[in-house]
Amino acid sequence: MTERFWVALAEVDDPEMPVNLVDLGVIYGIRESAGVVDVDLTFTAMGCPASEFIVDDVRERLLREEGVNEVRINVVWDPPWTAARMTQAGRDALEAWGLAV
Repeated sequence: MTERFWVALAEVDDPEMPVNLVDLGVIYGIRESAGVVDVDLTFTAMGCPASEFIVDDVRERLLREEGVNEVRINVVWDPPWTAARMTQAGRDALEAWGLAV
């Protein structure tokens, strides 16, 4: 039952774009076992200047969930992120800000 973690991470916006991490498509997977949440995520580009902020925001948000004692972040690059991973809501948010996807 990781749905609540997906919902929680939908509250975390990318620091550089007006869209949340779930709609941006950078969260690849979430697993939970005995109070430990493992998150697979990527960034829109290697060397992303906001990567530390994103990791910290993900960890901080998930630690507020009941029963979560630890959050482990696994940065993955395969498959690489593309705009095709974005949800329609993410595309709409970027377009509303004048950013093409």
